[in-house]
Amino acid sequence: MFLIRQTVPVDIRALFLGEEMLNKLKELYLKEQFKPSLLGLFINPFYFARKGLYQNIVKLAKNIKGKTLDVGCGQKPYEKFCNSSEYIGLEIDTPKNRKFKEADYFYDGKTFPFKDCKFDSIIINEVFEHVFNPDEFLSEVNRVLKVGGAMLITVPFLWDEHEQPFDYGRYSSFGLQYILRKHGFRIVEFKKSINDIRVIFQLLNAYIYKKTVTKNSYINLLLTIILMAPFNVVGEILSKITPKNNNLYLDNIVLVRKEKNVKFLYSF
Repeated sequence: MFLIRQTVPVDIRALFLGEEMLNKLKELYLKEQFKPSLLGLFINPFYFARKGLYQNIVKLAKNIKGKTLDVGCGQKPYEKFCNSSEYIGLEIDTPKNRKFKEADYFYDGKTFPFKDCKFDSIIINEVFEHVFNPDEFLSEVNRVLKVGGAMLITVPFLWDEHEQPFDYGRYSSFGLQYILRKHGFRIVEFKKSINDIRVIFQLLNAYIYKKTVTKNSYINLLLTIILMAPFNVVGEILSKITPKNNNLYLDNIVLVRKEKNVKFLYSF
C-alpha cells in the first residue's frame, strides 16, 4: 500500500508533463500553419501560401486601427498585428462556426448585425471567394465602415476548390480592383503574393495533400515531412535564382480606404 501511494503522484505528474508538452507542440504546430518560420518549411503543406499572406498582412496591418471588424475571423490569426483599440470577429451562424471559430458575433450571411459607420477599419482574410453575393456583401462592408476607414482584404487568384461546396470565385487583380472601386473604395496598396516559381510547388503540394490527407493529424504531419517538405525546400531555393511573374501568383492582398457611401441597388 505504501508503495502504491508513493508511485501514484509520480505517475500523475509524468502524465501531466506529457500533456503539457503535447499542448505546447500543438500550439507550435498551429502557429506554423499561419505564421510559418523556417520550421514551417518542413511541417506546413501550405508553407508558401501562408508565408506570403503572413508577410504581406504584417506589412499592411499597421493601417488597421481603432474599432476593427474581422469578417470571417476564424481563429483571428492576425489580430495582434493590427493597431486596433477593439477587435470584433464576425462569422456566419452555423453550428460548426459556433463550436470552432472565435467570433464575437454571428450573422445570417446577408446583413451584418451592426449600425451604419460603426467601424474604423475592417479586415477580410481569404473569405471573399466564398461569397456568392459579392455586391450585397461589399455593400454591407461599405455600410458599416466609416468614410476614410481602411480595409485590408486578401483574396486568392490561383488555388484549388476548397471548403466545398462554398467556393464560388477567383479574382484577378483587375476584377478585384474593379469591384472594390465600384463599391466606393480607393485602392491604397495592391500586392501579389508568391508571384514566382514557388506557385508551382505550392500547387503541387496542395495536390499531394488532397490525395494523401487522413483523419489522423500525426500521419498527416509525417506525410508532410516525407512527401511535401522536399518540394518546399526546392521551391524556396529556385525562387532565389528564377525571375518573378506578376501574371501568375497565389493571392491578392489589398489595402483600400472608403471614399464614399455606396448603396447597392438590388434587382430581383
